[in-house]
Amino acid sequence: MARPEPDVASDDAMDSFLEKFQSQPYRGGFHENQWEEEFEKVPLFMKKAPSEIDPKENPDLACLQSIIFDEERSPEEQAKTYKDEGNDYFKEKDYKKAVISYTEGLKKKCADPDLNAILYTNRAAAQYYLGNFRSALNDVSAARKLKPCHLKAIVRGALCHLELKHFAEAVKWCDEGLQIDAKEKKLLEVRAKADKLKRTEQRDVRKAKLKEKKEQDQNEALLQAIKVYFEDEDRAELYRVPPKSTLLQILQHPRYFIKALTPTFLVCVGSSPFWNNYLRERNVHQIK
Repeated sequence: MARPEPDVASDDAMDSFLEKFQSQPYRGGFHENQWEEEFEKVPLFMKKAPSEIDPKENPDLACLQSIIFDEERSPEEQAKTYKDEGNDYFKEKDYKKAVISYTEGLKKKCADPDLNAILYTNRAAAQYYLGNFRSALNDVSAARKLKPCHLKAIVRGALCHLELKHFAEAVKWCDEGLQIDAKEKKLLEVRAKADKLKRTEQRDVRKAKLKEKKEQDQNEALLQAIKVYFEDEDRAELYRVPPKSTLLQILQHPRYFIKALTPTFLVCVGSSPFWNNYLRERNVHQIK
């Protein structure tokens, strides 16, 4: 087999380039006094990407971003890219940006139910750490509609119910998850805590009802003991006021008279010595 002839033109071009390289200083290198800052701008060596990518400041990074989020890719590919981006933000504990990334992934409306369930579940985790427990609960509920046996969604839903003090619901979610994996440690922990708090809550409700009933009985007894009258001085007669009567109703009574612009009543405790002695020689009428 004949050997190919060497490309003389190509060799001459390379020699020319090397001679030029040796005779002229390289202009693309880092500056000695700020090389660390310039090094940090190279996408490959960045420790942390900037929050906002300015094409003028970081043209290489902007170019990479445009490739990653290319709208010509399939919805599934784009959704997965946003999921990965959200996971990176989550690892950095930047939960707000994680929520935004997962939301963008869901907006792609890809046809993969598993991927969408993961996006919902991951967004729920970020919302949970932001303290948005109701939003997180909505997300895990959406994830379970797509994937009913998604254990991570069940665990996070149980945690949300626990934070919202929905103890019975937390126990229910834990029981459903334990049917899938009876040894899931987190579910066992949450269930034990939720069950204890549920029983404490039920006990407190019972105590509150008993206290309310006791106060009502005391008020009823007090109302039964207190007797209220007004006096018709012209006839030397007393009229007993019904406990549930209003002031207006009594003032409108034909035998009630106001003196010195001040309504007056006689209030005493029934069956007391004063009550027995005072009423002994007086005619008492019952107002209906």
